[in-house]
Amino acid sequence: MKPLETDALLVVDVQNDFCTGGALAVPRGETVVGPINRLVDKFRHVTFTRDWHPSDHCSFGFPPEFRDGSWPVHCVQDTPGAEFRGDLRVPLDAIFINKGDDPGSEAYSAFEGTRLADELRRRGVTRVYVAGLTLDYCVRSTALDAVRLGFSAAVVRDAVQAVNPDQSDAVFAELTAAGVDLPVTEDLL
Repeated sequence: MKPLETDALLVVDVQNDFCTGGALAVPRGETVVGPINRLVDKFRHVTFTRDWHPSDHCSFGFPPEFRDGSWPVHCVQDTPGAEFRGDLRVPLDAIFINKGDDPGSEAYSAFEGTRLADELRRRGVTRVYVAGLTLDYCVRSTALDAVRLGFSAAVVRDAVQAVNPDQSDAVFAELTAAGVDLPVTEDLL
């Protein structure tokens, strides 16, 4: 399952606010960095997405209930929490996608309200490998949208973490049922 010229790596939301010490820290979120860094050079096409929320984004709850429409304030545009994690290898020639920048839309998927699908098609990409944060929200939505949009999709199991780790098996089962492959990093090296 070595990456082909028509494959792309989609690195989803590996941002400071989703890692230890961040405003919406994912358990063990930073552990995705090592596997992602090992994969970046293996793909001709690499995309990095980030939540890029305005300060009045609809996903922010006061007080937050840690669910849809009621998250802590996180990944606010031009703040340190919205920056990519410092130890993440980010090539200068990567595609960069900001998502969630409409104050009235949650936008978990990297494809929702962005130019990503058109950009991947323009480059001849037919299969995407998704890694990053979080398995149960943005990674899941991105992989399912990729399939819906006609791409083959895979989620790199050891390069993702979930907000709710106890839901990981159910998410992997849903992805498999939708036709998403579930390789590990070693399968791609």
